[in-house]
Parts: sequence; C-alpha cells; structure tokens
Amino acid sequence: MPIMEKIDFALLCDGTSDRCLVPILKWLLRRYFADIPINGIWADVSRSRLEQYTLVNRIRLAADLYEPDVLFIHRDAEAQDQESRYEEIRDAVSRIRERLPRLICVVPVRMTESWLLFNERAMKVAAGNPNCRTHIELPPLSTIESLPDPKQRLIDILIIASELRGRHLKRFKPLQCRHLITENIEDFSPLFELEAFQRLSRDIEQLSMTAQR
Repeated sequence: MPIMEKIDFALLCDGTSDRCLVPILKWLLRRYFADIPINGIWADVSRSRLEQYTLVNRIRLAADLYEPDVLFIHRDAEAQDQESRYEEIRDAVSRIRERLPRLICVVPVRMTESWLLFNERAMKVAAGNPNCRTHIELPPLSTIESLPDPKQRLIDILIIASELRGRHLKRFKPLQCRHLITENIEDFSPLFELEAFQRLSRDIEQLSMTAQR
C-alpha cells in the first residue's frame, strides 16, 4: 500500500445532522497523520436519485461522487448493540463489487449527540450566548453512552445555555446548532473515556500503520 501524501475523506451519515462528526474525524486523523494535509467533507447523497435508498447504494454513490481516500460510514447504534451495526456495514460493503476507498466505521453508542455532551464552553458558543453565566450541568462522561435520549439532553442544555425567554426562545432551533458545537472544540480527548470512541481511534491508528509502511 503506497504511503499517503494527503487525506481527503468523506463522511456518509445516517442523517444531515450527523455532519457534526466531521471535526471529530479531522482531529482523530491528525493524531495519526500529523504531517500531511487532511480535508474532510460530509457526503450528501440525499438528493441523488436512487431507486433504492439502501446502505449498499449509499456507500457506492458516496465513493463514486466524492472519490475520497477514506470513506467514514456512520451508523448510530440506537437500540442495536454496537457490533450489530458494524456487521451491518460489513455486510453492505461485501455486496459491492466496485473498487472502494479505505473504509472506517463510525458507530456511537445510542446516537451522535452523546459525543457532544462534554464541553460546556462549546455549548454556550453554539447556543449563540458565549458570555452565558448560567452553569451548565453536563452528564458525567462515564454515563453518556447509557443516556436514554442524548438528543433531548442536548436540546435541554442548549436551551439553558441560550438564556432565551419568551418569543426569542420560541424562535430558537437548538438542533440546528449541533454542528457549531464540534466546530468550537479544539480537543476531543475527553471522549477517549468512551468505548465506541476508542474503537474508532484504533481503526484510524490501524489505517495509519498500513498506509505509511
């Protein structure tokens, strides 16, 4: 395998909101590929005319449209166990006969929002209120993978951080702020406390070991 001189990656997500994972993936890649350019993009295949909107077709289309060096395939674990999601992705890939880029799975336990619940400052900035004086009670990192509804917890926190009231609060769209959270975090190392994040990191490390031999 040739040494990689750059990395252009694409992220194929469950939904548009999960594009907030792009800064996290850039940060992880930078840990293992410190000296080469890294560029990342959300692979938007939602507007393409697919007869069947299956994972197989979405992977094939993302690889074809974006021609990335690395394609990250995201699936939230949700009610499934993490390994079932990995198996689902592996099964989809096995059905594709076309040549594919290097593939890495991204499977947060529960959902992506669980990976956003650790940086109070970023929450306040994302809510449009960086000078918020209200203390934000974030769940302990050791518990966030077991939260029953990380998305609702995130909504509640962003509403508190906004300090909005009345009609201003009614116009506030907290879920539209998700991407601003990760864009305003420089260090994602606290997430290493999470098993799913550790697994993602190991897969990227393995990529670096094989790509730079």
